[in-house]
Amino acid sequence: MSTSASQDGRLAVLTTRIRLEERLILAALERRGVPYTCVDDRTLVSDLQSPPQVRYRGVLNRIMSHTRSFYAARLFESTGHQVFNASSVVEICGDKILTSLALVRAGLPTPRTVVAVTPDVALRAIEEIGYPAVVKPAVGSWGRLLSKVNDRDAAETLIEHKQAMRSPVHSVFYIQELIDKPGRDIRVIVLGDQVVAAVYRRSEHWITNTARGATTEPCEVTPDLAKLALQTAEAVGGGMLAVDLIERANGEVLVTEVNHTMEFRGLASATGLDIADLIVSHVLEAVDW
Repeated sequence: MSTSASQDGRLAVLTTRIRLEERLILAALERRGVPYTCVDDRTLVSDLQSPPQVRYRGVLNRIMSHTRSFYAARLFESTGHQVFNASSVVEICGDKILTSLALVRAGLPTPRTVVAVTPDVALRAIEEIGYPAVVKPAVGSWGRLLSKVNDRDAAETLIEHKQAMRSPVHSVFYIQELIDKPGRDIRVIVLGDQVVAAVYRRSEHWITNTARGATTEPCEVTPDLAKLALQTAEAVGGGMLAVDLIERANGEVLVTEVNHTMEFRGLASATGLDIADLIVSHVLEAVDW
């Protein structure tokens, strides 16, 4: 793995760009006097035939792209590095289909989900769920490219548009029932075997995502909520995760997604917790700093 001169003993922080969360993490490392090196994922070159070289004490993966994050983690692991989160966790959490399979396999409550692997059967899959249905890209974040399909006409139009995009990503249809939630969802931060905090994300829009303008407020971490979040984290391989939950009108709580490179500014602001420092503590403890 070629980046720059050897940095033995340092923590590597893999980045795409330095967002607020990365600035907070770097500031926490500096306060603690932890030597680190920022590694821009656009500079990574790996010679697969070169002898493995453990260059860093640990690797904190904050790459934004799911694909680059997965391969970078796998490449560093191949040279003996411990990566946070592990490539196996990135692979599952970055793909909604793989996440749903892991959650269902673990017996956890999720929205009803149907997958169609070609546009030819997408309409049948959507109508199997029933209207209104939610169609999501298998890979994606920040609430982008989510569609609420209210009737057959809308479904046919959406399928036609996706076919016109001629992308393998848009030829696979991940479809879920629309949950009549109470104008909010719940995000829970899990670090290892600890539930750190939770917030409600409220919005008048059916997509309750902070990237789409949702507001955050503290949510009590009840024993049941903590148990569900920890079971979810275990189902996808554990690590530093944001577990997204949704409530039915009858109060049943369902797991919708698990985020492996979590953004935490909204939660930190709402709870007053220094999430960046807690992330650093988790990494340092894991690498026995």
